[in-house]
Amino acid sequence: MSDTATQTETHGFQTEAKQLLHLMIHSLYSNKEIFLRELISNASDAADKLRFEALENADLFENDSELRVRISADSEANTITISDNGIGMSKEEIIDNLGTIAKSGTAQFLSSLSGDQKSDSQLIGQFGVGFYSAFIVADKVVVESRRAGDSADSGVRWSCEGEAEFQVEAIDRAERGTAITLHLKSDESEFANEFRLRNIVKKYSDHIAVAVEMAKPEYPTGEEEEQEKEEKAPEFEVVNSAKAMWTRSRSELKDEDYKEFYKHIGHDFQDPLVWSHNRVEGKLDYTSLLYVPAHAPFDLYNREAPKGLKLYIQRTFIMDDAEQFLPLYLRFVKGVVDSADLPLNVSREILQQTPAVDSIRSALSKRVLDMLGKLANKEGDDYQTFWNTFGPVLKEGPAEDHGNKEKIASLLRFASTHTGNSDQTVALADYLERMKEGQEKIYFLTADSYSAAQNSPYLEVFRKHGIEVLLLTDRIDEWLMSYLTEFDGKSFQDVARGELDLGKITGEEDKPEDDKPSEEQTALVERVKELLGDTVEDVRTSTRLTDSPACLVVGDQDVGMQMRRILEAAGQAVPESKPILEVNAEHDLLKQLDVEPDEDRAGDLALLMFEQAQLAAGEQLDDPSAFVQRLNKLLFK
Repeated sequence: MSDTATQTETHGFQTEAKQLLHLMIHSLYSNKEIFLRELISNASDAADKLRFEALENADLFENDSELRVRISADSEANTITISDNGIGMSKEEIIDNLGTIAKSGTAQFLSSLSGDQKSDSQLIGQFGVGFYSAFIVADKVVVESRRAGDSADSGVRWSCEGEAEFQVEAIDRAERGTAITLHLKSDESEFANEFRLRNIVKKYSDHIAVAVEMAKPEYPTGEEEEQEKEEKAPEFEVVNSAKAMWTRSRSELKDEDYKEFYKHIGHDFQDPLVWSHNRVEGKLDYTSLLYVPAHAPFDLYNREAPKGLKLYIQRTFIMDDAEQFLPLYLRFVKGVVDSADLPLNVSREILQQTPAVDSIRSALSKRVLDMLGKLANKEGDDYQTFWNTFGPVLKEGPAEDHGNKEKIASLLRFASTHTGNSDQTVALADYLERMKEGQEKIYFLTADSYSAAQNSPYLEVFRKHGIEVLLLTDRIDEWLMSYLTEFDGKSFQDVARGELDLGKITGEEDKPEDDKPSEEQTALVERVKELLGDTVEDVRTSTRLTDSPACLVVGDQDVGMQMRRILEAAGQAVPESKPILEVNAEHDLLKQLDVEPDEDRAGDLALLMFEQAQLAAGEQLDDPSAFVQRLNKLLFK
């Protein structure tokens, strides 16, 4: 609805935004002072964006190129104002940015809440809703803004009292940028104290590159000085170091400095797992500060979502999500890269084709992998925390980064028959140490779930001889193994694919007569093949099975069952291929089929055996109803 007299428009929040706003108002955070860090961080981003746009249009500075954030408090009115002279917002931008909370992530955020205040508070940073932390301490928030370059009468005021609606009205605003005024709740008046605010700024925002200013404290001693103070405009002083943290020496910085800077650039509320700060000089001159978060953002698996490092050139902000400096499989890494060798007027397209960028990308990729390698070698559970969070993304690496394939492989973790549980804790180096004498391959099995893998008939002969098999159950695993062909000189072998020769390990390679099928077994295999006809590519006796009657084997050059399902779900055409059926001639079902005189009943037995093998391999039956009828018919005759 609209009030024509004042030109004030009232808008309603979307339903999910109402729910989120309700949570913010009712103190989702246990540490309330965090709101100031978030608002200063947003103001710093606005200053960075103005610097970038002003590279092409210096008029945006409006004769004021000293970018800053100012904080003031009014204890009598119980308000705090955080203002900046950054890029500012137009009416459309303010409605879009402040009227729709975390546009892409609100639903996921709400579904992630557990009811535990401490753990829920850690979710906030994943969904980009830092501005709304203001409502933790304020019952009313007023935002006044004007975009740089627009006329003074194009200012806009946004106000909200934490209910289901917010108001927007046009105002005259001489200054560009944004001012946010928080009307504090009655029990949050401690934050209207300037000394309290100074301490918070030093604690959380000392490291940001924009100056944070507050009025100089004055101590009048008489009435004349008090009157003079009221007439004179306040003097401001910078209360943070206002120096880009990545330009400082590592010896100057403490762990807390690094953690707070990560929270600033990552908009996160949790400490990072690990970080790396390096200065490179030589052919290329650049500084990098890279972080690995402790948790995944909600859009981690959306490969199209914004990602990348903050790019600065000679401390001038250029790009927020410079994805050219790290490959896609490292998209979880946050940080800053500041180069002196890239031209300031560079465009995104030119960046992608610059040899210097390729060189920095290669160096940063190795640095991240080395950082993860050191984390993996440290005592404690930090690397396992990383793997449980980002493991499936790192598995994209061997296909995307051939040059670092061996390094990536050393960082992979798998479930295994050795551990007896579904935890992915086994490194390939650990597997190699436990390999049997004569073993030349690393054996693995892909399946849809750990339970299906653990109980698979393909493992029977491996259990019999105590040979370890890696159990791969992530959707990406079969695709991963099509690129990861060897590790430390040992090739990988899918236990459900191709011929299987364990003779060197079991000591049976010198007994070829034991492996050769007897005439009876040959005749039985031929009969099964004739009964199944075109259903299978081939039938042969199995060296894999000890307890099960049969299993399906994929040909060496054929697409695996798991990969086939993924490609079909994505609408990709998959070449037709028929499975190979391996049979255990010593099983009672095969013996019964061998002596079955009734061809119809023998055909039912052969089909039943084939369908059992399909189910054991995790496949779906083409005709489940016919399978049930066939099974019942055999049971009751």
